[in-house]
Amino acid sequence: MKTFLCLVLFFAVSACYAQTEQDAGKLHETAQTFLRQGDYENAILVLTKAQQMQPNSLQINKDLLFAYYLKRDFAKAMEVGRPLVARPDADAQSFQMLGLAFKSVAEDKEAEKLYKAGILKFPNEGILYSEYGDLIANKEPERAQKLWEKGIEEDPNHSSNYFFLSRQYAQKGDIVWSILYAEMFLNMESFTARTTEMKNLLLDQYKKFFISGYKPPVDADPKKKKKPTVMFATAVGETLNLQQAHVTYGITPETLTVIRTRFILDWYNKYGNTFPFKLFEHQRQLLQEGMFEAYNFWMFGPASNLKTYQTWQQFHQAELNSFLAFIRSKVFKIPEGQQYHPM
Repeated sequence: MKTFLCLVLFFAVSACYAQTEQDAGKLHETAQTFLRQGDYENAILVLTKAQQMQPNSLQINKDLLFAYYLKRDFAKAMEVGRPLVARPDADAQSFQMLGLAFKSVAEDKEAEKLYKAGILKFPNEGILYSEYGDLIANKEPERAQKLWEKGIEEDPNHSSNYFFLSRQYAQKGDIVWSILYAEMFLNMESFTARTTEMKNLLLDQYKKFFISGYKPPVDADPKKKKKPTVMFATAVGETLNLQQAHVTYGITPETLTVIRTRFILDWYNKYGNTFPFKLFEHQRQLLQEGMFEAYNFWMFGPASNLKTYQTWQQFHQAELNSFLAFIRSKVFKIPEGQQYHPM
């Protein structure tokens, strides 16, 4: 009889827990809908109820932290976030979101300490390198650059490190790497608020390249064997520089389509086997499938001349739709063994 009562009690507790978990899950879904709608007050209200039902849920606590951050209640965000990152099951996103709250109130020392701890725990998470680099970029741009490059080395398919590095190299006048990283970013993150900035930067960097002409890096020690990273960047610059004859009438989506077509043909005639590179493989595939013109107009058209782009779009809507469907259906991923970035 005693055993029977114990079993009844066990099943009753289990059923109660399962019902609580189910109810908390429904509240969590409702809160996420409020978050997507930008209704942060209601999201916080519902998430708080869900948290009371399931206080140990990592995802509920993360969403509550994020909701407070979006509401700009940074004190509450930090209140939720500090115990969250101390948990053994805390993930990289927990560190990232608490770091955003610290940065918002200029708690830079706390943020730096947090990112160091996060990278120590999650050395392969590119988001932590990108956020850490962004934190120190104004005061320590060279160290920020190293963090972003390390982020690409550890996690080559996280887009933010390419975004920050493209801007960094543009400021330093390293046009080749700025161009490469900008276009890689655009293929990883094609439809966000940062996409427009990168499209404008990429067009500007192409103009600067052909106005100034390519100047290969000066080797301080000519006898020293060049690193593969230097050889790769030099090969890209020299191959692109061969297209100077096509810029007589300016840098436009039309001329860039010709320039970049010739570049890919020349590259694969000379360097394709020496330096396999996902971005150039992607461009060659678009050429082969007849989508390269649409790709170039999508990338450079709005930044170059919006009215001209809209006119082109009217006559090429089918090609543009095919291209957009293609990039939405295909994930741009960097394979192993293509790390040519300048460390």
